Amino acid sequence: MTSHTLSEPLGQSGYALFTVAAALLVPLLPMAAGLIPGPLTGLCRARLAHRFALASFITALVVAGLVMAYGPACSSLSTAPWQPLSVQVDALTAAMLLLVSFLGAVVTRYSCRYLAGDARQGQFSQWLCLTVASVLTLVIAGNLLLFTLAWAATSLSLHRLLTFYPNRPAAVLAARKKFLISRLGDVCLIGGLVLAWQCFGTWEFRSMFAAGESLHSSGANSSCVAPLAFLLVLAAALKSAQFPFHSWLPDTMETPTPVSALMHAGIINAGGFLVVRLSPILVNAPAALNTLAIVGAFTALFASVVMLTQTSVKRSLAYSTIAQMGFMMLQCGLGAFALATLHLVAHSLYKAHAFLSSGSVVALKKAAWTPAERPAAHPGILVLTLATAVALTFGIGSLFGTSLETNPGELLLGAVFLMALAYLFWSLWATSREPALLVQGILAGTGAAVTYFALHGGFQRLLSQAIPDYAPERSALEYAVMILVVALFLGVLTLQAQLPAWAASRRMRALYVHTANGGYLGIWANQVTASLFKNTKTI
Repeated sequence: MTSHTLSEPLGQSGYALFTVAAALLVPLLPMAAGLIPGPLTGLCRARLAHRFALASFITALVVAGLVMAYGPACSSLSTAPWQPLSVQVDALTAAMLLLVSFLGAVVTRYSCRYLAGDARQGQFSQWLCLTVASVLTLVIAGNLLLFTLAWAATSLSLHRLLTFYPNRPAAVLAARKKFLISRLGDVCLIGGLVLAWQCFGTWEFRSMFAAGESLHSSGANSSCVAPLAFLLVLAAALKSAQFPFHSWLPDTMETPTPVSALMHAGIINAGGFLVVRLSPILVNAPAALNTLAIVGAFTALFASVVMLTQTSVKRSLAYSTIAQMGFMMLQCGLGAFALATLHLVAHSLYKAHAFLSSGSVVALKKAAWTPAERPAAHPGILVLTLATAVALTFGIGSLFGTSLETNPGELLLGAVFLMALAYLFWSLWATSREPALLVQGILAGTGAAVTYFALHGGFQRLLSQAIPDYAPERSALEYAVMILVVALFLGVLTLQAQLPAWAASRRMRALYVHTANGGYLGIWANQVTASLFKNTKTI
């Protein structure tokens, strides 16, 4: 692969222009499917949408092959000083294009039968294609202006899908709540536009990243970088349903399943993509990243606990998404941008499958243990098991050259992952008491740790030209926060293990009710939203 640094300009070579043209075709194909006029039947339009989405995915494969073979490319499509149309194609762009276009092809195919016979199937397919096109445009954007326009277009087109059944009050209320939160995110990003121009005099990512890299290498600071970073972090938190702006996501279950799959698997990741894409700027504001890490950790823990109390499979999946987005924000806040991208891709594929096969999930749910049937694990032995998982993480990490001094975030996140795996095997052992499971657990944990560090290293190398190497000098307070995060995750796993023993407690039953209602934040948000749209039928 051709080598380029983050700040190295890329020329208008024939290869660059061809790659940019191919990248532009990826969002233009689903956009064309959404804008084609004509008296097509619903099923015909749905099949047309799928064919265009499939062609978009094939084009994304071509783009990815070009980037892997010849390196990144970018091109401005306007001669204006602020260059409103600019495309940047690097390894991060290629990975996201493959992911989003693949999900678009799968979801459009699923919609052909899911909505067969619905009188408004054609309209649904059009808005679905426009939503996918908006996300793909956001991915290829080469400057902050085009990124912001695609960001807003994604939200507005998604709103039409969320209100596809306008006769369902719950769906309309959830869409309105999402609409308000999205507009707050738009305001933050527009504020970032203004500050970015004041800081760098340009919206071009290449120029902004070059200036950010210069600041980072020199250790200098700019008075406008910190406010810009905080606005970007807030916009990402609002987009990715972080606490306390999360309650709209579980309430969108009235929308068609293909929308849920696309939203949870793709659109909700836009906040994480924003942070990763603009990481060369954000690394110059450690306070903003630390804030993001704290918000992400709390969101992940909160949503994980609430998820345990949900009786609806889809609401449980929704809180799982919130928890995963919180975990992704924690990764970004700790500077593990390559790991966050790997998490984004893996979670998107898993969650799309989970929603599109939610009927099978119901059957699995019926076959699973209930808290009353599952035996409680002994707290001391459970803590010892989880501590062993942490030790295993540090041991395998040292073999890959990872230490607390160089990659504390990678170790912390790996420890959380291994603790979850250790808890799974402990639950199986507590039920069957088969000694072989302990050996299998150790072997599985070792294999998982090796795979984790190997995949992270692979993604870090793949994205080395697109994201910075963030290794700041961390204070004792930051290390204390990391230790606290691990302890809190350990506490949540212990709580989950002890639920059967504590189920009869009066206080636990009361806590269960409060947790099942998400701390009533959703009810409060619904009341605020209803009061703001009291005399409005639709948006």
